Amino acid sequence: MKKQHTFTAYLLIGIGTYFLLRQLKIPIFTDFYSWPTLLIIIGLAFLIHAIQSRQHQNLFTGSFLMGIGIHFHGLEHYPFWPDHWAMYTLIVGIAFFIRYMRTKRGLLPAGILIGFSLLFIFSVDIPKQLSWVYDIVSFLERFWPVALIILGIYFLKKK
Repeated sequence: MKKQHTFTAYLLIGIGTYFLLRQLKIPIFTDFYSWPTLLIIIGLAFLIHAIQSRQHQNLFTGSFLMGIGIHFHGLEHYPFWPDHWAMYTLIVGIAFFIRYMRTKRGLLPAGILIGFSLLFIFSVDIPKQLSWVYDIVSFLERFWPVALIILGIYFLKKK
């Protein structure tokens, strides 16, 4: 017999635990009383549900939400955490890779996004021969909403 509402159960257990620990004011968990923790809990619920129910389409969503929650938690609490736009593409690339591990689909976008992100996170000084990369990046940073609009229109037109 297939269990229904398991995602809701995982979500309620996670959020209930979060608020219980918040009410008990346990000192070791005080850094986790923030909204990024709720994103981590929701992402974890998606991941657990996806693995146990074999609904692998939720792996991407769970990985993405958990990654965004971890990133914002890191920005809030750790001074060494990188505050760079390429962290978001890295999170999406990791989410694609986690989905690939179960479905064997999405390795190419994962590799491209992870490679692209690592290149820009760790490249502070690019040699003069590659200075054109800064021009492209500045153009992309300025007009990235246009790319989202075009991608949305593409998905509407795609059958």
